Amino acid sequence: MVPHPVRQRIFISGASAGLGEGMARRFAAMGRDLALAARRADRLEALQKELLATHPGIRVETAELDVDDPEAVARVVPELADRLGGLDRVIVNAGIGKGASVGTGKAWANRATLFTNVLGSHAQCEAAMELFRAQGAGHLVLISSVASIRGMRGTRTAYGASKAALNALAEGIRSDVLGSGIHVTTVLPGFIETDINVGRRGLFTVGLDKGVRALTAAVEREPVRAYVPELPWRPVAGLLRVLPLSAVRRFT
Repeated sequence: MVPHPVRQRIFISGASAGLGEGMARRFAAMGRDLALAARRADRLEALQKELLATHPGIRVETAELDVDDPEAVARVVPELADRLGGLDRVIVNAGIGKGASVGTGKAWANRATLFTNVLGSHAQCEAAMELFRAQGAGHLVLISSVASIRGMRGTRTAYGASKAALNALAEGIRSDVLGSGIHVTTVLPGFIETDINVGRRGLFTVGLDKGVRALTAAVEREPVRAYVPELPWRPVAGLLRVLPLSAVRRFT
């Protein structure tokens, strides 16, 4: 099996906290050059200073970005690419986890989750794939969730639906460029201790550091689909697909 090339220049959205911030630290430790984007510019600047001080041999470029603004995404992603001399990997990570049971008066929260997680991710994919198509190579990574496997109740309904949309989006892009030198990976994390999972942590929750290590290792392998951590989430995912909804409801 031919090894994948080293993806030296990596873009990460939602890099000011949680999985995005954790991935930035891990890839920096691996000597990669980073293009980091998020809404909170102050946190990005602090992270940039930290990474450059800890790993002086790398380059770190940052930009304030709200992925809900497609025009901003279309402008900022190529700008960061120009500042790094190109991008080899784009990690579509920015997302939110608001939500409530449908029909309980909080449609705004569900709409916000669907808007950011689906349309914000789509905007990033458009920008990334335009770059990758032009250079004939690249690695597109979409951060989905185990919550995408089956419809989930309560606060996870809109969130799970948004992540299921990402699975389909990734597969469609992958089909479109199959054999072209552009690789597409969908990553489905389980419960990892981040702000987005506050109040929703389950039996198999893992700490942020362990989760990020598993996540970056999975991204480096460049599979079509990865569960993070692989155990227990790959077998759990298999169960979720076949269990009756009454059982899935209790589990989730």
